[in-house]
Amino acid sequence: SGQDAPRGSKSGQDARATLTPEEEHRIKPFSFESAFKDVMAKGGFDAIVGNPPYVRQESLGELKNYFQKHYKVFQGTADLYTYFIERGVSLLKPAGRFSYIVGNKWMKTSYGVELRKWLKFQALEEVIDFADLQVFKGATTYTCILTIKKDKPSDLIRAANVETLLFGNLESYLSNKKFDIHFNILTDSGWSLTNKSTSDLLSKMKETGVHLGDLVGGKIFRGLITGLNEAFVISAEKRNELLTLDVRSDEIIKPFLAGRDIKRYEHLTSEKYIITIPSGYTNSHRDGKDSWTWFANTYPAIATHLKPFEKAAQARWDKGEYWWELRSCDYYNEFEKPKLFLPDISQRGNFAIDNSGGFFSVNTVYFISSDDLFLMGVLNSRLMTFFYSNNFSVYSGGYLRFFTQYLKLLPIPNLDLTNPLDKSRHDGLVSLVDQMLEAKKRLAVARSESERTQLERKCAHLDHEIDKRVYELYDLTDEEIGIVEGNV
Repeated sequence: SGQDAPRGSKSGQDARATLTPEEEHRIKPFSFESAFKDVMAKGGFDAIVGNPPYVRQESLGELKNYFQKHYKVFQGTADLYTYFIERGVSLLKPAGRFSYIVGNKWMKTSYGVELRKWLKFQALEEVIDFADLQVFKGATTYTCILTIKKDKPSDLIRAANVETLLFGNLESYLSNKKFDIHFNILTDSGWSLTNKSTSDLLSKMKETGVHLGDLVGGKIFRGLITGLNEAFVISAEKRNELLTLDVRSDEIIKPFLAGRDIKRYEHLTSEKYIITIPSGYTNSHRDGKDSWTWFANTYPAIATHLKPFEKAAQARWDKGEYWWELRSCDYYNEFEKPKLFLPDISQRGNFAIDNSGGFFSVNTVYFISSDDLFLMGVLNSRLMTFFYSNNFSVYSGGYLRFFTQYLKLLPIPNLDLTNPLDKSRHDGLVSLVDQMLEAKKRLAVARSESERTQLERKCAHLDHEIDKRVYELYDLTDEEIGIVEGNV
């Protein structure tokens, strides 16, 4: 049954033999070999179907030690269902079939890498992906159906992407939606279930570009965690009050952005500020004086503001050397430089630029240490969103999660600016992005309806032109552009 906890070993021996009495009492292992003697004597089950428990890895605790010893798909952050898959297939007789509905995140997340490797040595017949569709009422789950035969591995697997739950019969709905995928295009770094045309396009983009992480020297960072926002994140009104009391407060109060403050190409503004006292700041400045006395004398207004939060600030696990300091961070200086910001949750590339530097951000915001308008245009393009959504996980509502581990893999055209054609393409895109930034800035302060309408039309036109220039950078054909724009 798919509802049993995964118990067993790679050798097929009774799990009881590998457990201490205490572990056996706690886990209560189930032995298929004992419960189904006749079945197992004949080689195993003809078919196994199920819906294993959706248990996150954080709840597995000490069980991970057992999984590590007994399962090839073990990965420290893998959810429970991955072990159900391996165990289920191990119980099949030759030519038997296995089919589970399980989470689909294993296809693209780092915790699924061992499962992806293992599946390449199985006769994986079919994967039906429900993407972000919510199959189970009352539970937010992202699911797929796996079908595996106990046989030699195949070069091809059938795949299908379910786009709606409004169907009477799944098999009928999928009758003209299934396509074949060659295993050799599925990499250990992540699987994308796409037809050949889309797969070829994604491969073409990868071959055309250099990884974003390499291009920017790995300088992709996450915003700050204060551990106590009510103390360290303040309003514009509070900032003005502190500066009125002590002008030196301005030295360590910085404009602070949340994800909602960041919109494509729009001018950055903030109604929030953060008190930035990095770990080590006090000791590097106090010159032998008592730490709190030095701080209170140097920044009296801020010290008075923070003092009521002392107990809560002291209790933080992520504080600095003193309770009034923020946690250690190796890249505080990067906040002071020009950069590209983006929220970690968005339906598409959503980059804004901090030209002069100085904006800080919350941890749900990421930034790239670059003010390159060419790079900004590529990242905000329709094509890059297409690449991202086809290579990394899509969440409910079509939202994407922009994390460093994914961002660094984006393929960016590596132009030779000594080549006249490359230089022309580069400068043309930069000019369009520059015009977009100016139009967005004017739109934000437009007063009349006619002016807003005119600027909105200009922005839409510029967006279209930027997309065209980006298509050219990757040498896309008309058919490939149709795939990106959903016309094929």
